[in-house]
Amino acid sequence: MIRSMTGYGRAETVHEGRKWVVEIRSLNHRFMEVIVRLPGALTPLEMEIKKKVGEKLTRGRVDVTVQMDIPGSTGSAMQYELDLPLLRNYLELLNRIRAELKIREKADLDTVSRFREIFVPSERKLDAAQAWEVLKDVLEGALTKLVRMREREGEVLRKDFAARLEKIREILRMMKTRIPEVVQEYQRKLSERVRELTGGLEIDGMRLAQEVALLAEKTDITEEIVRLESHIDQVSKLLDSRDAVGRKIDFLLQEMCREVNTMGSKSSDVVVSHQVIELKSEITKLREQVQNVE
Repeated sequence: MIRSMTGYGRAETVHEGRKWVVEIRSLNHRFMEVIVRLPGALTPLEMEIKKKVGEKLTRGRVDVTVQMDIPGSTGSAMQYELDLPLLRNYLELLNRIRAELKIREKADLDTVSRFREIFVPSERKLDAAQAWEVLKDVLEGALTKLVRMREREGEVLRKDFAARLEKIREILRMMKTRIPEVVQEYQRKLSERVRELTGGLEIDGMRLAQEVALLAEKTDITEEIVRLESHIDQVSKLLDSRDAVGRKIDFLLQEMCREVNTMGSKSSDVVVSHQVIELKSEITKLREQVQNVE
């Protein structure tokens, strides 16, 4: 079962008066990229979070947001601390101004209290190990929901892939039946053309057969059809795999494009040329879809 790289998961819990919320969003990406947004007190847990995400996902851009709130708290109940290094820096600058301008007045409490930057919100002291015991369960819940959504999206992609691959097989079957007809039509047209040019003289059957055989060899696309069918079978097997197969499928689709281009350059038959265009259209759509497969 293939998985999409697009998904969303959210989980929350309340533990010892704190509300923990984890939201995870994922988008398609060539590689694995995990972006974590945490409250300052939880910064030491960033690597643990990335490791946990890496156990569940192998590809995509993943944004993890962790919120930690206190239910029922209001802005007035928020606690603050002093940024003492910043305060000392302000006082030092004020004293330099006094000395430079010979100002007698000294900075008092009313002056320094106007510097709002020195008052910073305080957070409860958290033990990283204890916080992780709570957070990892919430993270696991959000990841589970994310994976389920990616699997549902992947099932939609798998059905679309299967339908388009079957359409490609049908086009190839029509091509197979068309190949002998192309040779016969060429033989007939060549015979008629020779008669026109020679005024109805008898045609050298051996020479005509050689020309027809030469055309059949130049325009034969059987080898390309066989390789295309092999690539289709490989893609079909990968669609049922539980591994990350997006890159493998993308590579096979590139190879299918090369085979179809070769078929187009070989064949001068109008019907086959139209079928080649249909093949290119279907493969292009598949290549667009595979960009979102994990």
